[in-house]
Amino acid sequence: MPEQTNAAWHLSQQKGMVLLDVVDALLAFPLELGLETDSTTAFALTMLLDNANSAYRVADDGGGLELRVSPGVSEALRQTVTDAAASPSAGSAADHLTAAWTAAYGLRPDPVGAYSESIKAVEAAAHAVIEPNNDKATLGSMLGEIKNARHKFVAAILSPRGDAIAPAEAMMRALWDGQTSRHGSQTPTAPETLESARAAVHLAATLVQWFVSGAVIRTP
Repeated sequence: MPEQTNAAWHLSQQKGMVLLDVVDALLAFPLELGLETDSTTAFALTMLLDNANSAYRVADDGGGLELRVSPGVSEALRQTVTDAAASPSAGSAADHLTAAWTAAYGLRPDPVGAYSESIKAVEAAAHAVIEPNNDKATLGSMLGEIKNARHKFVAAILSPRGDAIAPAEAMMRALWDGQTSRHGSQTPTAPETLESARAAVHLAATLVQWFVSGAVIRTP
């Protein structure tokens, strides 16, 4: 008991990012062990951070801290994750989108990881629609399939020219071409910035929702 009291006292003396790192690690510990998080502790911490107008909040899974964003934005992503998880054809899109969000908005962001997971989320959600017979489909190969057979795709939003797949294709292309760290070359590889990674997460969320909801379909 004295040891616990001593540890608590030392923890209370920490400031800034050191304290946040400790709290983040303590929240993540149960999940790393496959245990359920302490909902009572998570709720108390949530109230404390809310009342303090903290820039950070407890993540929805209780497994760490994340940057506080507009409630409408986070709710939209949570709904997309829920819809993707309920759709067998979306594969692992929900898991990848969740990982992308955590990497982009977690206490210690990982822009490269966030961007990569965003692409994987779209690949998982679009696979059954764009290239159902290609087990090794990537976002790049899907863009090639759209280019070669665009007449086979129908989307809820049309372009001014009546090209049904153009809006989704443009977003997929932006996501794919924007990944600067995908390949090495003679010149230094430029990792994705945090701003581009966060933009990629939201772009991916929109695309996942489109494919999961049937806003983009493939005709026979």
